[in-house]
Amino acid sequence: MSNENHDAIIVGSGHNSLVCALYLLRAGWSVRVLERADTPGGAVKTLELTEPGFRHDWAAMNISNFRNSAFYEEFGPALERQGAEFVTAENCFASVYDDGTWFGVGTDIEANVARIAALSERDAETWKSLTGSFASRAAIVGGLMSSPMKWTALTGLGFNALRQHGWGGTFDLVRFALSSPRDWLGRTFESEKVRAALAPWGMHVDYAPDIATGAIFPYLEAFGDQAGGLSLGKGGADTIVRAMVAEIEAQGGSVDCGTEVTRILHKDGKAHAVETADGRKIAANKAIIANVAPKALARMTGGTGDADYDEGLDTFRHAPGTVMIHLALSDLPDWRAGPELRDYAYVTIAPTLDTIALAYQQPMAGLLPSEPMIVVGQPTAIDPGRAPEGKHTLWLQVRMVPGDIKGDAAGQIDAADWDAALAPFSERVLDIVERHAPGLRDRILGMRCVSPRDLEADNPNLVGGDQVCGSHHLSQNAMFRPVRGYSDGTTPLEGLYHTGAAVWPGASTGAGPGTLLGRMLT
Repeated sequence: MSNENHDAIIVGSGHNSLVCALYLLRAGWSVRVLERADTPGGAVKTLELTEPGFRHDWAAMNISNFRNSAFYEEFGPALERQGAEFVTAENCFASVYDDGTWFGVGTDIEANVARIAALSERDAETWKSLTGSFASRAAIVGGLMSSPMKWTALTGLGFNALRQHGWGGTFDLVRFALSSPRDWLGRTFESEKVRAALAPWGMHVDYAPDIATGAIFPYLEAFGDQAGGLSLGKGGADTIVRAMVAEIEAQGGSVDCGTEVTRILHKDGKAHAVETADGRKIAANKAIIANVAPKALARMTGGTGDADYDEGLDTFRHAPGTVMIHLALSDLPDWRAGPELRDYAYVTIAPTLDTIALAYQQPMAGLLPSEPMIVVGQPTAIDPGRAPEGKHTLWLQVRMVPGDIKGDAAGQIDAADWDAALAPFSERVLDIVERHAPGLRDRILGMRCVSPRDLEADNPNLVGGDQVCGSHHLSQNAMFRPVRGYSDGTTPLEGLYHTGAAVWPGASTGAGPGTLLGRMLT
């Protein structure tokens, strides 16, 4: 056993781990974070993936939820002293359609309303009404998603809703919270283009148009972006990771990369140490905190002794995978729908709700999607310092793809694995982008395509390329995330805790799991 003496050992250096570490350090704990990779941050990191001087966000790009989080409200000044910097996109997101038109959302409310009015006067009035009620409704919805799944917290939120909205308004909120994106968007807007522009934000967290409880995400993203803009990390999303690591070290903690934890040691129902791949055993006095996928936690413990909990970890379901395509460009795309789109942080290619639904159902059946939903990130339109002067990066995210390939929905790609399928599928994606931005290929200076298997090899938490560490559907969310009775990060083993996107409130750069656990332990 190592002679080192730590109050807490944290396995994995994803942003939830780093957030939790800072809460523990503030409370006077000694903390050591152990990370198998050479770079901290999990899916939040920025690398030169194509050509020298072009910095690409590996997975996460939008860090608005981090900047607006309860954690950042407490620790933001310290992180800014450590170099955390942000840039705000006032032109947040847009969608392009097959008829050559577009619709987008930014911080200019009048401009948003005017664009909607050109599609539907009724929808423009609805948008103004939703804008007016956003602050009070978001406080309730956001409060739910940032509270522990305990009756005391839920009861308090319920009383607040009743006080502010009455019984009728509260039941309307409940109905909204249970709605699928298609259900809410269909009741709320008559323009198919407005519906299609908002619906993709559900797909970011595994909510296709017809999945219940997914309506919250298009709503929060659209009206949250309108209220405050969309935040990117200056120079890359890793600005928050570098700042948190620096602050951890300033407070006496450590983040050790290249150190893989293979086992969590426990005896008589209590976890007491971890074992690393090179055979070292490192003890923890108060807590071992594992930021790992549920099945990995089961492997590391070898079983906790609680049959129901262990089965819950073993049967935890992951969402479909993701393909990332990183491009170094000589110039931003020339969008067929209009030059204004060059100013947007995101341009999504998913022209209808049905297109989005099919782009989810085909991967769920193991098929490469025939018309995948493509999110085109244009970070250098907002933060030009990520590329050499006059040049740009493009961040293409394909949501969703199968982790294991059973076939091709278009019948064109004859490949049974991602080693063979990545190149032709990436060409399909570029063909679709080229339809909306002619001449894109002529501007490519460098390209790096990343398959679901590549994502998992880099970060085992991204099982099958699942960037949200598990389906967020109702049967595996809230009090059931990751296992009923353990949504607060506790486990059946005394001294062992679980954090990360697999734990309530799930995936987001807002670091809810790390915040809730850090507060609970201190």
